[in-house]
Amino acid sequence: MTAVSRPIRFLRRGQPVTLDHVPPDRTLLEVLREDLGDCGTKEGCGEGDCGACTVVLGSAEDGRVRFRAVNSCIRLAHAVDGMALWTVEDLARDPLIQRGAPSQAGGAPAPLHPAQESMVQCHGSQCGFCTPGFVMSLFGMYQNHVCRGREVTRELAVAELSGNLCRCTGYRPILDAAQSMAGLPLQPVDESALLERLQALQAGPARPDGDALADGSYLAPGTLAGLLAARAAHPDAQVVAGTTDVGLWITKQHRRFERVLDVTRAAELRRIDTEGGRVSIGAAVTLDDAFAALASHWPALRRFGERFAGLPVRNAGTLGGNVANGSPIGDSMPVLIALGARIVLASVRGERGLPLEDFYTGYRKNLLAPDEIVARIDVPLPAPGDRLAAYKVSKRFDDDISAVCLAVLLTMKDGTVQSARIGAGGVAAVPARARGAEAALTGQPWSEAAALRAGAALQAEFTPISDMRASGAYRRAVLASLMRRCWLESPEHPAGADALPVSLERLLPVAQPPSQVQAQAEEQA
Repeated sequence: MTAVSRPIRFLRRGQPVTLDHVPPDRTLLEVLREDLGDCGTKEGCGEGDCGACTVVLGSAEDGRVRFRAVNSCIRLAHAVDGMALWTVEDLARDPLIQRGAPSQAGGAPAPLHPAQESMVQCHGSQCGFCTPGFVMSLFGMYQNHVCRGREVTRELAVAELSGNLCRCTGYRPILDAAQSMAGLPLQPVDESALLERLQALQAGPARPDGDALADGSYLAPGTLAGLLAARAAHPDAQVVAGTTDVGLWITKQHRRFERVLDVTRAAELRRIDTEGGRVSIGAAVTLDDAFAALASHWPALRRFGERFAGLPVRNAGTLGGNVANGSPIGDSMPVLIALGARIVLASVRGERGLPLEDFYTGYRKNLLAPDEIVARIDVPLPAPGDRLAAYKVSKRFDDDISAVCLAVLLTMKDGTVQSARIGAGGVAAVPARARGAEAALTGQPWSEAAALRAGAALQAEFTPISDMRASGAYRRAVLASLMRRCWLESPEHPAGADALPVSLERLLPVAQPPSQVQAQAEEQA
């Protein structure tokens, strides 16, 4: 029996839209440009990097509408089912956007939305190819901040526009536009009316697959029980969450999937719970929400989370997906390993948990059984004396893949390292725990000599490869330098963070053999 695709239902311009016979692996950008003929949303990199394809999705969460800018080039079309969708064409045509001033008589067009008008007034566009994506990111920022009485600071604008690439205009006028939106006549979305329509959409005719085992090509059960049953019945289905990596398999590798299992609709996987001395993050929680939850307990992760990727990627990708993907350059795993996280796997047979560092068996290989999914990640809450440092080194500061990622958790007492946990990425075939460096620190007074010894242990522990992002020698040098930076930024150092070298070259010296680094440590001692 041939699998059939379920209809896609979403809101656009305040009205329900239904699309039939959409293949499970068709992207939202393909549907917009090729099926619906809406070409304002541009096709750029096809991998969620440039932001030209940015659209905004609205979903009902906790009695409010949550607005998220996402990359439509790697977003599966079926993933917008049950949501509201805005493209750049919709800002002047959506009746739910409340205009600051009525249109003039005689059919004059509605005034530009502040996300558009600010770009005009600040001269934020030249060639215009990237402009629709910037406008949609600004629209998401406008709804989430300006319409809720929150200031758009320069820092916020930089962070939330980091997923949009401008090739000719330059970022200053675009950042000016972000900050000037609040000074224009208010044009908020009528969230009450939108919420009612979203709820009515959700309460529409029952899905043929729902939590049952229908022979559908796109399965998106709404409960964990239904998800596990579908996983057991269709072990050959491609499991997806935010598709920030699977989307590239489709756009770059031209892979096709006859059946897709979407884990993001299972309510149990979208929860964040804090109890029993730990924070439990469901596998379908977005990266942005997951890092916000972690940063509430570990403030060092706030900036690190922003550097994970641009906001559209963090709005779509999930923590469970990043962990299950198991890329050796994935940024969440070194942090989670350092924090002592446990991964919980689930199937119709039950649940099992294990330390995250034991989950990986080889390059992109793990212990998941064919009928299992990642259910959640349990992270212990900070204990007295705990101190976390997390570092990402990449060619670009924002929206780039790591060359090296290092996370260090030290438990301190009276200036001595009681215990240490270190997670490393980009230096081995899997995200790894650096047990040798941990042993070099445990029980030792925290000092520059101890940091140098740990750096030498890191260099001895890993033999990274050379690739387009960095040479193996550079990666080894960075490992040692980041341990030294950890010391320079610590309160035990006489000058603390003020002791950091101004020059990056001084911070990341030319690679040295482990023996030479060890000799330096002995001299410091």
